[in-house]
Amino acid sequence: MWLINSSIGRKVIMSVTGMALILFMTFHCCMNVAALFSGEAYNTICELLGANWYAVAATIALGALAVCHIVYAFILTAQNRRARGSERYAVTAKPEKVEWASQNMLVLGLIVVLGLGLHLFNFWYKMMFAELVGMETALPPTDGFGLMKETFSNPVYVVLYIVWLVALWFHLSHGFWSAMQTIGVNGKVWFNRWKIIGTVYVTLLILAFVVVVLAFFFGCAPSLCCAA
Repeated sequence: MWLINSSIGRKVIMSVTGMALILFMTFHCCMNVAALFSGEAYNTICELLGANWYAVAATIALGALAVCHIVYAFILTAQNRRARGSERYAVTAKPEKVEWASQNMLVLGLIVVLGLGLHLFNFWYKMMFAELVGMETALPPTDGFGLMKETFSNPVYVVLYIVWLVALWFHLSHGFWSAMQTIGVNGKVWFNRWKIIGTVYVTLLILAFVVVVLAFFFGCAPSLCCAA
């Protein structure tokens, strides 16, 4: 099948899975922003997305998308390195008009994966997983608001999350327009427009995540007992 066996097919899979993950991040971002206005509302969303069959099924599908995206990223990187052969060791000038993110997608990807592991441990492991297996936790698995306050009161986690989010910005800002190019939106006019749209969209998305982290760190988030 050309989607698996050809280089173009692998890039299409990378693009489609990447765009799907961006859509999920958009949903996740809207959910997090809700915590800035009401702790009770955020916990209600957490309860709806707890260990329910539809939430578990969506999590499995999301995990499959993420694994597929990561695996194909490494396959394409290894393929490109083999294609360059010994030339990759030659000292050459950096090509013009090639973005820094494009030249460092593997490093950025590794930071993103490590940050994802930390995020899964801090939240998914202590929420959905804990609820599924009946694991005892310091906070109830549905108290996502309390878990956010606890996590982002730690300056070490705040710094790690911001580094992760910056890496995500570089990764997504390049990946967005690259995906559009791969799936055929490569006309000169619309290609430039998609680059602008992608940069603005990803910037607003990542800024929203950063604002949530800093709001909890500086104590600007509402208290649960006073939430509207």
